[in-house]
Amino acid sequence: MASDFNATPADSPGLIDSPQIRRAGLGVLSLALMDARNHTLHLFAQFQSALEAADFVVPVLPTLNPPLWELGHVGWFQERWIGRNLQRSQGAHCDPTGPRLPSIETAADRWWDSSQVPHDTRWSLDLPDVSACREYLLNTLESTLELLERADATDDALYFYRLCLLHEDMHAEAMVMTAQTLGMTLDRPLLQAFAPKPMTLREPLLVPACAWQLGSPADGAGFVFDNEVGVHEVRVPEFEIDAQPVSWAQFVEFVSDGGYDRQELWSEAGWQWLQTSSVSEGRRGPRYVDQISVASGAVMQNRFGQPLRMLGNQPAMHMTWWEADAWCRWAGRRLPFEVEWEIAAHTAGRRGFQWGDVWEWTGSTFKPYPGFVPGPYADYSQPWFGTHKVLRGGSFATRARMKSPKFRNFYEPERDDVFCGFRSCSL
Repeated sequence: MASDFNATPADSPGLIDSPQIRRAGLGVLSLALMDARNHTLHLFAQFQSALEAADFVVPVLPTLNPPLWELGHVGWFQERWIGRNLQRSQGAHCDPTGPRLPSIETAADRWWDSSQVPHDTRWSLDLPDVSACREYLLNTLESTLELLERADATDDALYFYRLCLLHEDMHAEAMVMTAQTLGMTLDRPLLQAFAPKPMTLREPLLVPACAWQLGSPADGAGFVFDNEVGVHEVRVPEFEIDAQPVSWAQFVEFVSDGGYDRQELWSEAGWQWLQTSSVSEGRRGPRYVDQISVASGAVMQNRFGQPLRMLGNQPAMHMTWWEADAWCRWAGRRLPFEVEWEIAAHTAGRRGFQWGDVWEWTGSTFKPYPGFVPGPYADYSQPWFGTHKVLRGGSFATRARMKSPKFRNFYEPERDDVFCGFRSCSL
């Protein structure tokens, strides 16, 4: 099927960072790929300023990658699936085990193949220096753009260009998360961009019962991730859902009511997590929170190395799934199922449903839709079914083109380094 979103470059500035990018044709895709690479390099420049003198040494943590590894991996992924892939024109129908061309960097697979290089070994690799990594990213992008010029304007032929674009956007957000984890300062324009905004607080919304088509067709127009494929009808009863994510003012009430000390508010696994984290880090609030004043309601949270006072109408952020679940139990509510979140995002926007400033935990475990078949990038979804929770929406650090109401993000329930919050539904 041919792409039906083939705007001319003159029309493209506002479109390259639009969710319509999943249906973008050659011209818009070319600009978006350049835009993504510029964003990646701009973010990496922040790491150069902060860490190059220390040889980019960062702690060995399961939630982050060494910055030089992250940078090289972005170029490697694009080269592997486009420049080296002899079946790239077949899109999702290609054989991922088929022969491929060698890399322009002889050790690329040994360094940057995330499926073959164990995470905790990435700190001891003999990675190339910054200039060599930057040159590799320049050369791989140049090859990608040359091949794109000659590609057919079909969804199959453009599948890997769209995949690599969105993959790079994901790693760009991961770099922002790493900067937050390290307490690393960013330049002023990025600090202004990467800040949750105050919300207009509205009453919860009542969403009528419906039969919802969850999932997307494999052969529809545009790009879909493998975990989104599989249209199936879900009958959903009437439900009430918050119009916006839970605010800091609401979360402080939970803390002031002894929420972190009352076992009855926590699931068994959540309480076990809390006891462990309380011993190791004195956990009594979301991650990066230095102070919660029960008397005044003030919250001081570390934002890229700077303690900042959070506003009461900003979304509460950086909590685990366990904390979100405990707040809901305390409030006599529950986390929304992902289908409920999707219905509200599609149908209740005009009534005040706000999303896109923080990723939102849902009550759904990450599972395949009926008839799931892994895509060529088989490690994207399949290994994580059953162990991760689904998040919907997007954060202030998520590129706008990633913010599709159908996009399924997923993390283990103990992750709190993500720019995540939550909203609730009535029981």
